[in-house]
Amino acid sequence: MEEKQMKINITETVLRDANQSLIATRMPMSDFEPILETMDKAGYYALECWGGATFDSCLRYLHEDPWERLRKIRKVVKNTKLQMLLRGQNLLGYKHYPDDIVRAFVRKSVENGIDIIRIFDALNDLRNIEVAVDEAIKAGAHVQGTLCYTTSPIHTPENFVNLARQLEKMGCHSICIKDMAGIMSPKEAYDLVKAVKEAVKLPIVVHTHCTTGLGPMTYLKAIEAGATTIDCAIACMSGGTSQPPTESMNYTLKQIGYDAGLNEDVLKEINDFFRPIRNKALETGLLNPVVMGTDPDSLTYQVPGGMLSNLIAQLKAQNALDRLQEVLEETPRVRADLGYPPLVTPSSQMVGVQAANNVLSGQRYKNITKEIKAYLRGEYGRAPGELNAELVKKVLGDEKPLECRFADTLEPGFEKAKKEIGDLARSDEDVLSYVAFPQIAEKFFKEREEREHNTVSYQIRKVD
Repeated sequence: MEEKQMKINITETVLRDANQSLIATRMPMSDFEPILETMDKAGYYALECWGGATFDSCLRYLHEDPWERLRKIRKVVKNTKLQMLLRGQNLLGYKHYPDDIVRAFVRKSVENGIDIIRIFDALNDLRNIEVAVDEAIKAGAHVQGTLCYTTSPIHTPENFVNLARQLEKMGCHSICIKDMAGIMSPKEAYDLVKAVKEAVKLPIVVHTHCTTGLGPMTYLKAIEAGATTIDCAIACMSGGTSQPPTESMNYTLKQIGYDAGLNEDVLKEINDFFRPIRNKALETGLLNPVVMGTDPDSLTYQVPGGMLSNLIAQLKAQNALDRLQEVLEETPRVRADLGYPPLVTPSSQMVGVQAANNVLSGQRYKNITKEIKAYLRGEYGRAPGELNAELVKKVLGDEKPLECRFADTLEPGFEKAKKEIGDLARSDEDVLSYVAFPQIAEKFFKEREEREHNTVSYQIRKVD
C-alpha cells in the first residue's frame, strides 16, 4: 500500500511581495489580469495579492483604485483564497491610525474579497495588532498572526514562543514566521518552528526571501520541523530579494514525499505569461539585475531588499552612493540604539534613513528624523529592547515615553475624514484611501473625475 503524501500549502506571491521586492510594486492590473483565471486553476493555497505597498503604489504610481483592483481579482479568482498583508495599527500607511479606522479598513478588506489577513506589528508589540485581529475575526476572515523574525541579543526562541502563545490566545487561526530579510538559516528555522509547534496548536506558515541564498533550504528545514505553508513566487519573478521559486519547491517537495497539490502544466503557463513582463522590466531598468542576485552581507546588516533599494535611492539623490558601505555598517548600530527593532516597514525605513543621516552629516544623531523622535516617544509601540539612554535624553529631555498604546491617545477619525474629503469620496472605501494617503488619494479622486468628465464629453461629441 502506497504511503499517503503529507500536504504542504504553497501561497503564490507574484501579485504582491515578489512584485514589491523586485520591481517596487509597479505591476499594473492590466499586466496580470489576463492570467488570473489560469492562476485560479494552479492549486495554490492562496494568492497574496493585496496589502503591503500595493495600496500606496496603486494610488501614487499606477493610477488605479486599490479597492477596485481587489474587486476585479475576486470576480475572476473563485476557487483560491485571496490574502493580504496588514501592518496592524499602521494598516497600509506609515503611522498609527485610530481604532475606528482600523476596524473599518479590516471590515471593508473582507467585504471586497480578502479571505486571509496576515497581520503584523513592526516591533512585535502585539498591543498594536489586537484591534485588527479582533475585527478580522468578527468579519469572518482567516487571521494569520505574525512573528517578525530578526536576530539580536533579545530575540531568542523563548521570546518568539512567548509571542506565539499570545497570538493563539488572541484568537489567531494560524501563525506566520515572517523573515523579511531572508536571514533565517535552515537550522534557526527548524529550531524555531519546532519550538513554536510544541507551544501552540495553530498551523505554522513560514515566509522568507532569497536575499542571502538561504530561502529554499530554510523552507525545507521548516517543513521538516512541522510548518504547513510556505510563500513562493513563480520562477521568473523569484530569487534575489523575492521568494524561492514555486516550481522548484513543488518539484523538490514531491520528490521527498510531500504534496503541494500544484498543477505543473498550469505553473508553466503562468511562468510563460510573466516572463515577458519580467523581461520588459529588465529592459526599462525597472528591474535592477542586482536585486536578483545573492547578497550574504545581509546576514550581517539584516537589510531587507526594499530597504536596500530605498537606501541606494537616497544616497544617489545626494551623490553619495560611494558611501553605501558606511551606511550599511552604521545600520546595525542605529538599530541597537533603538532597542533592536526588526527591520520591516516602517522601522526599516526609519533606521535606514537615520543611518544615512549619521554617515552623511559626519556626526551621529546630528540630524534626527521626526520618525525617530516619534519612535522614541513610543508612537510606534514598545521597543523590543532597551533604548540608548543618551539618545532618549537628547530627543525627549525630561519627557517620558508613552506607557500606553499610542492609538489609545487618538480620537476616532473616520467621520472627520469623511467630512474633510466630502463629495470627492464616493464610498467608505474612498474615505479609507484618503485616511491612509490624504494628498495622493485626493489627487487621484480629482483626476478620476476629470477622466470621467472627459470621457462623457467625448461621447457626447461623438453622438453629435
